[in-house]
Amino acid sequence: MSLKVPKAGGPDLFKAGYKHLSGLEEAVLRNIQAVGELSEIVRTSFGPYGRNKLIINHLGRLFVTNDAATIIREIEVAHPAAKLLVMASHSQESEMGDATNLVLILAGELLKRSEHLLTMGLHPSEVIQGYEMALAKGREELETLVCKTVASTPLPSKAELAAAIAPSLASKQPGQEHFLADLVADASLTVMPKNPKDFNVDSVRVVKILGGGIDASRVVRGMVFPREPEGIVKSAKKAKVAVFTTALDIAQTETKGTVLLKKAEELLEFSRGEERQLEGYLKEVADSGVKLIIAGSGVGDLALHYLNRLGIAVVKVLSKFDLRRLSRVVGATPLARLGAPTPEEMGYVDVFETIEIGGDRVTVFRQEETGKTRTATVVLRGATINHLDDLERSIDDGVNNVRILLRDGRLVPGAGASEIELAVRVGKYGDVTPGLAQHAIKRWAAALEVVPRTLAENAGLPAEDVVAELYAAHVDNQTDAGVDIDAERPPAIRRTEDPKSPVLDAYAAKDWAIKLATEAAISVLRVDSIIVAKQAGIAPPKQQGHWDDD
Repeated sequence: MSLKVPKAGGPDLFKAGYKHLSGLEEAVLRNIQAVGELSEIVRTSFGPYGRNKLIINHLGRLFVTNDAATIIREIEVAHPAAKLLVMASHSQESEMGDATNLVLILAGELLKRSEHLLTMGLHPSEVIQGYEMALAKGREELETLVCKTVASTPLPSKAELAAAIAPSLASKQPGQEHFLADLVADASLTVMPKNPKDFNVDSVRVVKILGGGIDASRVVRGMVFPREPEGIVKSAKKAKVAVFTTALDIAQTETKGTVLLKKAEELLEFSRGEERQLEGYLKEVADSGVKLIIAGSGVGDLALHYLNRLGIAVVKVLSKFDLRRLSRVVGATPLARLGAPTPEEMGYVDVFETIEIGGDRVTVFRQEETGKTRTATVVLRGATINHLDDLERSIDDGVNNVRILLRDGRLVPGAGASEIELAVRVGKYGDVTPGLAQHAIKRWAAALEVVPRTLAENAGLPAEDVVAELYAAHVDNQTDAGVDIDAERPPAIRRTEDPKSPVLDAYAAKDWAIKLATEAAISVLRVDSIIVAKQAGIAPPKQQGHWDDD
């Protein structure tokens, strides 16, 4: 008589409504399938010829982009295993600001390659061991592929910096990469601190103005706000600046009171004291030499009247983040009280002006001397808000690339060249590794083919032929042979270290992406059971009688 072994997590263990999936078929392979679907969504958006996705999020906002970080953030992934990949891509975005798509497609491919090994009978721990060995070897070999270094001391020239970040921008805005790279390099060098490793991506701002074309975009040394000053004074030069976080208005009392007025004179005198007090505050500010006030809250009509009379310009900046940045640009201390600022609390701006860009009036705060300003603004022009949003994301990636290169200026061959070279070297390492782990090492190496294959597919080239040609070139010691996405006929390969048009990737971003992708894949393989609790229900509110019935 055979004893029936109860399944782990049987009916007596959990409350009603729990869902429990375990084992290879139910948990591991289903997780791999879910992750594969997620990586397939962003895979077609990889590389310069990657297609855009049109996403409408839960708030009804429209996105047209091929930026993987934005796609993943807005589609709200629900599957728990796919969420692990989303977390890995978020880590890449926060740490490097680029190569999020590489994390997703490589992790998806690693899991897809492991599926066959698992169905053949290998234990997940053996696959995990092989992947960990392959990752260690791959990162070691990637370091030997460094072909160029962008030095942070002395500072790189604008042309050198633009050339280094252009390949990253090409994958977002093909055809516009050199123009955008010049804008990013110019803005970054304008705000470069004395120690380039302290470069802050927040120092480069973007303002989007409809109309014109992308060619009309430019860099402003300082900050630009897409609104006019409040008063009649619209410009000033070499002006002292005061920043107030409080409202420029008559103070409101905290308690309510009743006043009995008996004569017309009393009515006229009633608010005059408050008016005189406000006038006194603003007169103090004017006497201290301030010609420009930046208000972080409302500006009352009476205060505006006095400021116009005193010839002081006032700009309302309601975002506390922008107020903080603007204070940094002019070198002022934000004050929580009305009254004259001390010389230490005052700021200074070379040029404050209101100009018209494409029919929109904007306010510009500009510092003329290089090194004096701590913020630069890229004024982007374009046809639609969606296109401008996508350009802003590209500029953000470009600035993050500058930050990466100033901290670690090493560059490796791009266009899939590094991945194929690693595939060749790690594949050889797998051949000489004893034990079952060698199968997983070879699968890890083969998974790297996904990068050149995807680049070729998205460019409309025969992917299998291109990958075969790349392998042949790399076996022949052409370590910089990558995919030529603009080739009209085979062989579609090119030298990525060609001095005329180099295609090089940041070593740090690629190293981090390979590491995170492998770790995400290993995290999914470690899962052998999924337990989903019953969703907490919210009880409907009690129906109360009408208040009028009491």
